[in-house]
Amino acid sequence: MVVNQNQLSWYEVSEDVKTLLILASNNWENTILAEQYICEALNRAENNLDVLTGAYRFFFYKKKPEIALEIAKKILKIIQETENLPLQWEQLKPILVSRQYDSPIRLYLNAYAAQGFILAKLGQLEKAKLITKRVKEIDKNREFCATTVFEILTKNPDEDDD
Repeated sequence: MVVNQNQLSWYEVSEDVKTLLILASNNWENTILAEQYICEALNRAENNLDVLTGAYRFFFYKKKPEIALEIAKKILKIIQETENLPLQWEQLKPILVSRQYDSPIRLYLNAYAAQGFILAKLGQLEKAKLITKRVKEIDKNREFCATTVFEILTKNPDEDDD
């Protein structure tokens, strides 16, 4: 599949960043080259959330969870700062519940759930359980997959899969 400029028209980044993202996509099979394009796009786009989200997904699917995790954490930090979100979960949760359909909060919840999933893949199960449990409490429609990850992490191994 060849990606072109029109498919990134909604990205609010310079044309050179779009070109780098297109080159990364068009060179998906050549991981080393695609990664170079993604890294250069990240450098040029600075803290653009669209580029960060694309880069997170790139590294996740390229099986580089440590890099994907760092990018997910960066997304969380940027949104936390721009939306003036509190750090303490007890204060943060009601805000996330009431604003869960606002674009930046949806991205925050998506990145937070992704962080839990990656931590599980990396074997950091207690942290993964905590994060996925928190997202599960907010995500009644199971849109962020945190509930599924939490259920897998907390399932009793002796239970049957009916």
